[in-house]
Amino acid sequence: MRNKLIALVLAYTVLLVPAPPAPVTASPAADSMPAPDGELQRSLQSVVSDLGLLLPLAEGRLAVSLVDITDSAHPRYAGVNDRKMMYAASLPKIAILLAGFERIRAGLMEYTPSVKAMFTRIARFSSNTDSSAAIQRIGFNFIADVLTSGAYRLYDPLMNGGLWIGKAYGGPNDYWKRDPLHNISHGATSLQVARFFLLLDQGKLVNPSYSAEIKEILSNPGIHHKFVKGLDSIGVRDVYRKSGTWKDAHCDAAMVEHDGRKYIAVALMKDVRGGEVLPRLIVKLDDLIMRSRPALGD
Repeated sequence: MRNKLIALVLAYTVLLVPAPPAPVTASPAADSMPAPDGELQRSLQSVVSDLGLLLPLAEGRLAVSLVDITDSAHPRYAGVNDRKMMYAASLPKIAILLAGFERIRAGLMEYTPSVKAMFTRIARFSSNTDSSAAIQRIGFNFIADVLTSGAYRLYDPLMNGGLWIGKAYGGPNDYWKRDPLHNISHGATSLQVARFFLLLDQGKLVNPSYSAEIKEILSNPGIHHKFVKGLDSIGVRDVYRKSGTWKDAHCDAAMVEHDGRKYIAVALMKDVRGGEVLPRLIVKLDDLIMRSRPALGD
């Protein structure tokens, strides 16, 4: 108990300190994400504190990223533990969509109605069968090459990793290799997942046409828990999302459009209470964005 109290005090102290500037040895990928916005950072830290999440934050069991993209020309970013690489269950399946469309663009795969239906089941219902089939069809190496490519750097050693798929989701030839930095099979950092959605909003995943297609595939979530459950409770319906759940791993990521505001929220949590925490977290984050600045045109 004494050790937990010490950790809690240390965590609260950390939260009161503004986020450090980006390291000098920054990855080119960092250029696509703005430096933390002081006001938004303090607000995010207050939300984490108000929800009683200082201990999992201090213990590295919680990571959150928030991007206000209401003004697309001037996105505002905030994050806590955002470069902490964590097991993310089905959330990294977003990498299957990106690599799949890159393979289609390269002429190595045809975009048929059945392929679109497969991608849609992966995104909306997190189908393990379809995910494994898609991974085997696209190829582990191809997926890794896309994630580590100079165009995306969604997995980057200079940013402590990021999105990684090192095994399929069941079936033959399931295993490939865990990520080289942290030995995780299905991994993510909240920062890199947030970058994925930011690039999606900017039309920079593959090309504008395929970005729009990926966004449509991520719409109308078929699993109503975590972020979707919380947003549904306050009447927010325009959600583009992918979640992940396995044992005590609870993850969610979404791009949300609400009354003239638009934002990206990502949360990775290793805690049996995660399924209860994430709906409350997204409601608080939505309120933060809605109160922070006027919507465009206001």
